[in-house]
Amino acid sequence: MGRNDTQLTHFFLLGFDHLQSLTIFLFILFLIIYILTVFGNVLIIGLVTVSQRLKSPMFFFLRNLSLCEIIFTTNIVPKMLQVILEGGSKISFEGCALQLYFFGGAGTAECLLLTSMSYDRYLAICKPLHYSTIMNFKCHLCLVVFCWTAAIILPAISVSMIFNLYYCGSNVIDHFFCDLAPLLELSCSDTSPAEFEVFVQTIPVFVFTFIYIMATYICIFIAIVKMQSTMGRQKAFSTCSSHLTVVSTYYGTMISLYVTPRGRQSVKVNKTLSLLYSVVTPLLNPIIYSLRSGEIRKALESVIFNKKKTKKVHNNSNHFRENLWADSEKVVLCCDQQKTDSS
Repeated sequence: MGRNDTQLTHFFLLGFDHLQSLTIFLFILFLIIYILTVFGNVLIIGLVTVSQRLKSPMFFFLRNLSLCEIIFTTNIVPKMLQVILEGGSKISFEGCALQLYFFGGAGTAECLLLTSMSYDRYLAICKPLHYSTIMNFKCHLCLVVFCWTAAIILPAISVSMIFNLYYCGSNVIDHFFCDLAPLLELSCSDTSPAEFEVFVQTIPVFVFTFIYIMATYICIFIAIVKMQSTMGRQKAFSTCSSHLTVVSTYYGTMISLYVTPRGRQSVKVNKTLSLLYSVVTPLLNPIIYSLRSGEIRKALESVIFNKKKTKKVHNNSNHFRENLWADSEKVVLCCDQQKTDSS
């Protein structure tokens, strides 16, 4: 059933109504997390863009993943901060639809990007001789374009179905953002078609990608075990550990959320798990890659060193010009003095 004049025009986000005594603490905590998340991911995007060390397909995917994390957290945290500060906040019907759309889009992009990164690692370790031929610029560009195209199109279908439902009862969403399950619970109409559409999208985007990632890492693990060189084995583990840690964190929290019962007793648990994948995980990704990736650390050191070196050269140049100017003034004074003496 489509919208009409009698249905809801806005929703009310409760947020963390059971933690009113911690309002200031939660606000400051999540504000700091948000600032660090944006800074860390912008730093990775900048490093991959300017550093010649980070021109491999893996870092091309990582740059897009960082952009995805910025979209993900910016879509949720600013409104969440308002909800925390005000003890609950209104959000318009359209604003709620946009938040759910960007949430679904960023989640879709992240799943597909993590899958593309696992494919890249599989080729690099299991098929090293064919890696540069298969994973060329055209290939990894097409993969990224596919990820973002799916992220734009797929959520639009499900969100349009969800917000064409009829909402006529309570407008209170017991969450800190417009999540799917609380919205469906508020609908007065049959939600089966919308739930089926979401289910159909979830299978390939979430389930199939997770199975594929696990399958590629089984192949990678077998290939690493068969390696004769200890150094080669350590290098292979090092290149995969960052990605595998991020995959475990993201999919682990998502799976935990989906298997948690939807009863009233699990609302607090659902909020906590939602915080993990929507707020904490985007912060951890740049930290994990920075700590485990030697290339990123070296690139950061190189940028800082070059900046200091450029500043030093600039200072030396200024010092040289000042000395040259002082010497030229002395020469002029000497010439004037000689003219005076001769006259």
